[in-house]
Amino acid sequence: MVSNNHKSVGAELAAVLPANDKAWYKKPNLLYLNFCLFSLFMLSSGNGYDGSMLNGLLALPGWYSFMGNPTGAWLGFISGASNLGSIVCFPVVAWASNRFGRKPTILVGYFFLALGAGIQTGAINPAMFVMARIIVGIASAFFGGCVPLLMTETAYPTHRGILTSLYMCGWYVGSFVAAWTTFGTRNYENSWSWRIPSVLQLLIPVLVLPGLIMVPESPRYLISTERADEARAFLVKYHGEGDETSALVAFEFVEISGSIQMERELQKTTSYKQMLATPANRKRTFITVFLGVFDQWAGQNVAGYYLPPVLTSIGITTVTKQTLINGFLQIWNLMCALTGAFNVDRVGRRFLFLFATAGMLLSYILITALSATFAKGGSAVIGTAVVPFLFLMYGCFSLAFTPLVVAYPVEIWPYQLRSRGLATMWISTATAVFFNIFVNPIALESIQWRYYLVFVFILAGGGLIIFFMFPETRGHSLEEMARIFGDDDSIPAEGDIAEKIAGNSTSEHIDDVNVTAGKTA
Repeated sequence: MVSNNHKSVGAELAAVLPANDKAWYKKPNLLYLNFCLFSLFMLSSGNGYDGSMLNGLLALPGWYSFMGNPTGAWLGFISGASNLGSIVCFPVVAWASNRFGRKPTILVGYFFLALGAGIQTGAINPAMFVMARIIVGIASAFFGGCVPLLMTETAYPTHRGILTSLYMCGWYVGSFVAAWTTFGTRNYENSWSWRIPSVLQLLIPVLVLPGLIMVPESPRYLISTERADEARAFLVKYHGEGDETSALVAFEFVEISGSIQMERELQKTTSYKQMLATPANRKRTFITVFLGVFDQWAGQNVAGYYLPPVLTSIGITTVTKQTLINGFLQIWNLMCALTGAFNVDRVGRRFLFLFATAGMLLSYILITALSATFAKGGSAVIGTAVVPFLFLMYGCFSLAFTPLVVAYPVEIWPYQLRSRGLATMWISTATAVFFNIFVNPIALESIQWRYYLVFVFILAGGGLIIFFMFPETRGHSLEEMARIFGDDDSIPAEGDIAEKIAGNSTSEHIDDVNVTAGKTA
């Protein structure tokens, strides 16, 4: 048991896990917690629904006509409107999640989602539709900027990597629903062909709401706000299954309390300036910004937000074929993303990143070559041959970048800066998306397949950066990440916590394991 868990949490924490433990689904309290957390990963469906819905709408003549037949820069702005709303709100979400808690901040997102979906469904002109997309983007900021924090900070130690990686897999659940919804309404003769997909943005978040209401608040947030008794009660109930003498609970409580206390002593403020104040934080910031940008500039969005024009360029022109390919693509993406999420602790983060980047690079080279051949007078067979490589490229992307684009940044930042680190990643992503989808239609119209060459070079360079800059984080708790980045003075020295717990009989109440262990480093 310990040897298997060592991969996901490391030797020190694995040593205090219950020996010969029951399966998690046989523990009522942990089953309850995992049900809640598993529900939350579906809140990322909003972004996926939005992107895939737009793919579908681009193939609907009725929507195109309603929007005034958008092309070029105007089409780019329509596509980027939701990201514009997100960019403005991410810093607010980071502040609110630290000030008011993770759960209340997430709930605010529901208000903006309902407002945006309502306005979009009832839109009577293009301006109203675009304004609705901006408001939906605000809702996405509240979900994306806070849900991963709650998931990673409450999960059972050996489940954290997988559960947090599952968060962005919900993106493809949303895109799957949107793709097949637009496929189902494609032949409607009136505006309900796009109004029905618009209102169904609410479907998955409403289904998730009970899980959000039921989930406990983050114990790390509770400790940071001087509510240690509530945090201890959470750990005893959900991680110790009610056992007041659990060595795991004692270890977690001391490690979390000590690390937060030491972070406060070292960082008198938690402003964004602290993200550049030390070499370790500068490295974290570089990784966070790079990952946010690379996640959007790796080339998948050329086919992502503009799948119909891409398919048209290779000879697949009917609405039915385009929406059908989009629908099957989302199923494939979800399968690959789930495969990556469930293997983050088995093979490690670095392996997934590097394998995926290499696979995407190879796919893009072949897509570029086939598209060029088709453009120069190739047969329809050559154009159709691009489709399998689009699926391969997407599969590689989904295998690593979908589960880890959020899971990796939230685990490398210390608690005091975690919400700001996640906000920085999302701002980088939203900025890159806005630029990307503003430029892509112009570039595709102007130079067509030659535009793919840009992404070949981006993928090659990105692979080198990942190889030299991204550390492996598998086998460490959230607090232990400080050691990977050289912040040894912000966490109790290795072995100190276990030694202190060993000095207290595990038959004692965990209150007797004093948090001043955090000051022994």
